Amino acid sequence: MNENQLSKRLERVGAFVPEQSRLADIGSDHAYLPVALMLQNKLSFAVAGEVVKGPYESAKKQIQKNDLQEKIVVRLADGLEAVTAADAIDVVTICGMGGALIRSILDAGWNNQHLQGTERLILQPNIGEKTLRDWLTDHGYTILDEDILEENHKIYEIIVAAREKRRIAYTEKERLFGPILLKKRSAIFLKKWQQELKQREYVLKQLAQATGEHEEKTARMQAELLQIKEVLADES
Repeated sequence: MNENQLSKRLERVGAFVPEQSRLADIGSDHAYLPVALMLQNKLSFAVAGEVVKGPYESAKKQIQKNDLQEKIVVRLADGLEAVTAADAIDVVTICGMGGALIRSILDAGWNNQHLQGTERLILQPNIGEKTLRDWLTDHGYTILDEDILEENHKIYEIIVAAREKRRIAYTEKERLFGPILLKKRSAIFLKKWQQELKQREYVLKQLAQATGEHEEKTARMQAELLQIKEVLADES
């Protein structure tokens, strides 16, 4: 992967970025996404935020190599602290992390007012999608679109959200599966939940054999298992 040839995962994320956006890519690594989108003339300005020194230096080199120093700013900062009000960011991408970590980044950005609530959020968690949908729902976001894809034998989800006048109260089922993915029911979606079904059945067996208090976790897993079976049964 490089700035001219993004991974399928990042290419799908980039497709959700509107034309002439002002983008903040948090956890930008080599800044491949903002550089690629800028080279496609899709962005008017971008911030590449990175909390780790090594990837921060790699991002700077990538931007210098493509002579984009005037259009992309690289900042060494924790999460959304990389963004200032003067940047006038209207799209935030956070990709390639666990859902719980992305949620903590959003939470800190919200509490510290680095996230204004006017930005479109394009999130690509590697795991823990439900905790992200919980956060989005709790903070008045509407899920505008979702995607699911498989790359290098891993399945990834993309969630696109923004705050709109009309708030939607998503059900537990919609938060678990994704309200739009649930309607699309693609082959990859079904493959993912067949795998999740097996995983939860295995975990429940382990919990049944374990000592200690596991009633709450067992009850939650059983409820999710029932929902997964219902969704998969709808396809048969």
